[in-house]
Amino acid sequence: MTGGLTPLTFLRRSAASRPGVCAVRDADGREVTYLELLGRADSLANAIRAEGIGPGDLVAVLAPNGLPALEAHFGVPGSGAGLVALNTRLGPDEYAYILDHSRARLLIVDESLADRVSGIVADRPALRKIVHNTSGQESPYEGWLAAAEDSGGIQEPADELQCITVNYTSGTTGRPKGVIYTHRGAYLNALGSASAFDVRPESVFLWTLPMFHCNGWCLTWGVTAMGATHVCLPRPDPEAALRAIAEHRVTHLCGAPVVLSSLVSEAFSTGVVFDPPVHAAVGGAPPSPSTITRAEVSGMVVTHLYGMTETYGPSLVCTPLPQWSGVGFEERARLMARQGVPTVVVRGVRVLDDELRDVPRDALTMGEIVVDSETVMAGYLDDPDATEAVLRPEGLHTGDIAVMHPDGYIEIRDRAKDIIISGGENISSVEVEHVIAMHPAVAEVAVVARPDETWGEVPVAFVHLSAGQTATADELVALVRGRLAAFKAPKEVIFTELPKTATGKIRKGDLRRAVREEGAGSSHPSV
Repeated sequence: MTGGLTPLTFLRRSAASRPGVCAVRDADGREVTYLELLGRADSLANAIRAEGIGPGDLVAVLAPNGLPALEAHFGVPGSGAGLVALNTRLGPDEYAYILDHSRARLLIVDESLADRVSGIVADRPALRKIVHNTSGQESPYEGWLAAAEDSGGIQEPADELQCITVNYTSGTTGRPKGVIYTHRGAYLNALGSASAFDVRPESVFLWTLPMFHCNGWCLTWGVTAMGATHVCLPRPDPEAALRAIAEHRVTHLCGAPVVLSSLVSEAFSTGVVFDPPVHAAVGGAPPSPSTITRAEVSGMVVTHLYGMTETYGPSLVCTPLPQWSGVGFEERARLMARQGVPTVVVRGVRVLDDELRDVPRDALTMGEIVVDSETVMAGYLDDPDATEAVLRPEGLHTGDIAVMHPDGYIEIRDRAKDIIISGGENISSVEVEHVIAMHPAVAEVAVVARPDETWGEVPVAFVHLSAGQTATADELVALVRGRLAAFKAPKEVIFTELPKTATGKIRKGDLRRAVREEGAGSSHPSV
């Protein structure tokens, strides 16, 4: 008798039904079938168990997108332990904190990243072992797998609510939190993400999204559930991605807005047209109209998803409605940039006011997005106060401020902490960002509040232009004033690179501090 739902069953199913199908094409040229992937994951589970590690323990993995990172999503939880997939872009202090906080008993690290944690491991005797993971067949990692005696390979948990992974947040407002995922939640959201993104058995999925980020939006398991092919790209380099798309006839990829925009720009500038079409899912922020235009010209189909680490990745999908095909491009781009409706596995998503009442479907009244679903985290690791603050009877309080449209589609207007209050009026930074992003020269934009003696706060825009493109502050201010109330136009435009977290999110806290300092970037006061 098994313990219920677990994504570990996806690998066994695909190995049984599609044993000879290519499961993984790694960056080093290695190809592995689904039957071989199951064998490797079984060996990893045996090796971890041989270290005396099991239920209640955590195993950390620091590796770029590739075969070892993917098989860890099955072999580590298959041993009974939980997986901590470490962000490959952190610094030594951040790795030290996460390893200490999670009390990980084993660390598997890729050789290319070993220097990031070598000193940390030496100072922590409780961390049982560091296994250098290389692509060669004679590597210590391969030897470690081969040496382990068979103890049953992947085993399903006794309880579907057992921890399968702990994912650490970006830590934009303090220390990162460990978000606990369960086997049941991962199973459901894996299928929800695959369904929202239309992944099929014949699909070829290119890993431009880091596997460490919400376990690749649960698509490490979801693509496997469909029996599709994983093509691994260690880093989301646009030139390498274009080569992989052409070589492997890629049909699907995911990423943050900057990943999509850089890939689309590279394709557009080189005249590449994707055939077959490439389905691209983007999350973290809505794609700009100019990105959508170039994507469609290049043969991409863009899907906008919304979620957060605490919701296992995607929980809303902006599914196009038939009537959208009959509207003008600009209106269609606006509709496509909304966050959308719940995926098929999410029980419900509401927009609630301060009295916990549903806001009207008027596209005007703002409230907080609250997610009620079994695809919501079990809690923050060892942080009951933070857990209680966001997990309430009505669901997970996301902190995202949104409106509900008459068609039932949700649209984010801001994070609660990012609302700008100017002269007593609320300004949605996201709304202003959407307008500025319409300018074809704008690659990225972030709008934050600057203290003002007269108005309390005024908006300031930080803008990063696309390579070879130009725009002036006056142009961007005029664009906003032509579409929104004049008081919402930025009082200053600063052209600069935008600081980001290790997962690609813009650090608005850094930008707010910057506007309080003299000479923060190349500033151009608005008129």
